[in-house]
Amino acid sequence: MTHDALTLHAFSLSGHSHRAQLLLSLAELSHELVHVDLKQGAHKRPEFLRLNPFGVVPVLRHGDFVISESNAILQYLAETFPSASAYLPRDAPSRALVQRWFSVASGPLLAGPGTARLVRVFGRDADHARAVAIAEGLFQLMEQELRSRDFLVGSVATLADVAMYTYTAHAPEGDISLEPYPGIRAWLARIEALPGFVPMAAAPRRN
Repeated sequence: MTHDALTLHAFSLSGHSHRAQLLLSLAELSHELVHVDLKQGAHKRPEFLRLNPFGVVPVLRHGDFVISESNAILQYLAETFPSASAYLPRDAPSRALVQRWFSVASGPLLAGPGTARLVRVFGRDADHARAVAIAEGLFQLMEQELRSRDFLVGSVATLADVAMYTYTAHAPEGDISLEPYPGIRAWLARIEALPGFVPMAAAPRRN
């Protein structure tokens, strides 16, 4: 199956979508990018719901296999393609740490900077002050962990860094400053210096 075409259904301003696109690019995996216009409700149309009944992006198609949820996509790519496998550690402790950061990415990263960005960029009806508080708590912990290592799991980039990068880097779009966190800013710069790195477009601010 590894020689079958890869297609990523994504939205350009979705951090979850960028997470998958980032690994595809870092691993130099040729793929087709299909834009799903969330603003027009394309993710709720029957043709998309046949791909992902949950109605969210991203969705990866590899031949006849279809997988949704960004962290699951990262795991699948790393276990399927040699060029992506470098981002999944081989030893059990490091793999467990990657899974830990997957949980953080689905928990406080989304509830904090992810939600704050949804409020400011997309007008989501959510508690911005609570999201900021969650983000600040998370970033303080990340700052402490990054004092002793270059990346979230050791000295090289892993899926943990891919999963945590986008919503951290775009936290200022949710009115969360990264200035108090020099370790996080240095970590972001190290990820952005990786061969094959692609940024996510900056979101326009709401008036």
